[in-house]
Order: sequence, then structure tokens, then C-alpha cells
Amino acid sequence: MTAVTEPHSQPVSEPFSENTADVIVVGAGPAGSTTAYYLAKAGLDVLLLEKTEFPREKVCGDGLTPRATKQLVAMGIDISEEAGWLRNKGLRIIGGGVRLQLDWPDLASFPDYGLVRKRDDFDEQLARQAQKAGARLYERCNVGAPVIDDRTGRITGVHAKLGEEKREVTFHAPLVVAADGNSTRLSLAMGLHRREDRPMGVAVRTYFTSPRHEDDYLESWLELWDRRGPGEDRLLPGYGWIFGMGDGTSNVGLGVLNTSDSFKELDWREVLKAWCASMPEEWGYTPDNMTGPIRGAALPMAFNRQPHYTKGLLLVGDAGGLVNPFNGEGIAYAMESGQIAADVIVQAHARATPAQREAALQRYPRVLKDTYGGYYTLGRAFVKLIGNPKVMKIAAQRGLTHPMLMRFTLKLLANLTDPTGGDAMDRIINGLSKVAPKA
Repeated sequence: MTAVTEPHSQPVSEPFSENTADVIVVGAGPAGSTTAYYLAKAGLDVLLLEKTEFPREKVCGDGLTPRATKQLVAMGIDISEEAGWLRNKGLRIIGGGVRLQLDWPDLASFPDYGLVRKRDDFDEQLARQAQKAGARLYERCNVGAPVIDDRTGRITGVHAKLGEEKREVTFHAPLVVAADGNSTRLSLAMGLHRREDRPMGVAVRTYFTSPRHEDDYLESWLELWDRRGPGEDRLLPGYGWIFGMGDGTSNVGLGVLNTSDSFKELDWREVLKAWCASMPEEWGYTPDNMTGPIRGAALPMAFNRQPHYTKGLLLVGDAGGLVNPFNGEGIAYAMESGQIAADVIVQAHARATPAQREAALQRYPRVLKDTYGGYYTLGRAFVKLIGNPKVMKIAAQRGLTHPMLMRFTLKLLANLTDPTGGDAMDRIINGLSKVAPKA
């Protein structure tokens, strides 16, 4: 078994306390900040390195399901309305000429409400919470190449450029967590490439000043129409969303999967504009009311980068492709994987020998597969099906007319079930996830 390099075994050019830690976390998005929070809370010395400066923008629907809400509660974040959070009761689904409003399920394991918060503010709250727990946050810290131990091939730190003057600094730690998003340069530098057999999504979104800003349901459109005139209507691939932000604006966006034939052909910003142009004028989704540019981002799904642990490097969140293929949700899984990674690291840190520490760290990919593997396999089958426009049309038109079926679908798509003692729907979904091969 590969030996673990002992902490602080590399020569340190900067002061020991500043540039050496038990763990380095690269990226202070939801995955990185959650990882750093739980590590610091357990007493480990953590460096959290963020390439930008807060507040900073990220492309996102800004809508959080009960799954993500649970994680915020666990981290002690104040999610009251007084603190600026907008609560939502459930999901409104529109498609096939039907409009169906579904409340989030009443479960023991998850709250019965979701939240909305802009990402620039949301990410900063998590990073500051990690700081309060004891993590050392460096903003404007652009991480470059990993530091590799020539003898073992293990990562033992990172090279970075710090601050406005881009001062070159080397940070050292026996373990590094890659929380640097879909592009994850750190993982690529360690030879971990994206799996082409896993689904990939794209999200584009913008904000409009709108009277619909206080909607207490997240809205999902299963059919996107480009209304060109009589006989010229076109069904566009993908699904759309409208989330009221509670601040006078709506987040309006769309997601599309690479299983769709149109994935590479269309300009998705233009598709979003065409969809918005078909909306009722009184909603205000017009170019004049747009409060920011249309931005896009990739959605790496269903474990599209593996292994999640190798040679001292753990992958969390988008870096490990943890986006839910059923619904494009990333934040809940970013935070959950961060908590799982931190728990594994804390246990490994307490082991006496390098071999014992390595055995503990090897658990991380197994725990992820046990937790999400079967569910993500179901999701991969689902995205292949809905990539066919005919299947999508039939599903939208027929499925939405059956409220019981849609309640089951909501639980499945949002991954909201009680693991024990749940209802029949929970037992079916949990059973399917258990028997499906691990992703």
C-alpha cells in the first residue's frame, strides 16, 4: 500500500504556520466551504483557497430544495426571512397544457420547505461560516500546479499566486481537497479526466425586474416553446425555470442535457431569449427589464470524474461530477459530499500509521457510491430517455394529468425520501436505488 507522506515533510519557504496545514481545500464554493467548516469544527488546521474575492457571481438557479436546506441548518446558518432568505413551499410544474402545484413532501429526514438566495451572497455566507469555525480563508488565491512527492506520486501541496500583486506562494498539507468546480484544473493536473459516458448539462440564466418576484413556489417548465406565430411554434429541447428572488427580480433560466440532439447546434442564450419572448408581457421578462447579462455554466453529472480519492486528493461537489442527473441540482450534493469527505478525513487523521490513514481515506469513494451510486445510475437512464423529444412530449402531456404519479416523480427527481419508515413511494424509490448498479 502506498505510504502517506507525513505532514510538513516538504521544505517550507514561507513561515511554517501560515503556509502549512493538515488539509488544503481548493475552492470556496458550497462544496469547499462545507468541507472546510466540518474539518475546522473537528479541530483540524484547514486552508481554504478561493481564486476570486467575495462577493462573487456564479451561474445558478438560486433555488434550494429541502435537501440543500437541511445542510444549511446543519451548518448553523441563519435561514430566517429576517436574514434575507425567501422560503418556498414546493414545485409548480408546467407542461402539456397542464399546470400542477406540488408541495415538498412531509418527511422526517428533510424540512418541508426550500429556500432562494443569490449565489454571490450564498457562497460568501458559507465561506464566512467556515472561517468562524476556524478555517483560514485566502481570497484572490489562484491555485496552479500541485506539489507532487517524487517518491510516492502523492499530492503534498499546491503552488498559488496570491493577491493583486500575484505573489507566488507554496502551501503544504498531506491532504488536498479539490473543490474547484467543473473545470477542476487540480484534478486534471493529477490525471483525473472527465468520463465521456456520463451526462453533462448546460444551464443559462439571467435576472429580470418582475412583479412575480415573491412567488412561494419554484416553477419548472417541462416544455419550452418558441412562439413564432400561427403554425410556426417550435418545441425547444431542455426545461426552464422561474424562481422569484423576493428582491424585485426573478431568476429565469433553462437547462439542457447533452443527450439532446440539439445540444451542440443551438445558441442557448438565444433559446432563452426566445422562450422569454413567449411569456405574458405583464411578467416583465423583456430585454428592458433585464438586470444583468445572460450567463451560462456546465453541470457535471452522475460521478463524471473518478476516482473521488487518489494519492492524497479528494474530489467534492462539481469537481467530482456530483450534480443530480434527474434535476440538475448541485448545491445539496456539493455540501453533502463536503461533509462526507470531512468525516473521512477526520477519521483518517486520527489513525496512527500512514497505512491506516490510507485505508481510512480509501473509504471515501465507497461511501459516495453507497450513498448515490444506484440513484445516479437511475438518473443516467432517465436522461437518456428524456433526450428523445417524443418521450419528453408524452411524459409531459400524460404524466402531468396524474397528480399521484407526479408526487412520486417529485420525490424521485428531488431525491427526497425517508430512508426508513417512509411511505410506499419512499420504499419503491429506495428499493430501486439499492438494486441499480452503483455508478
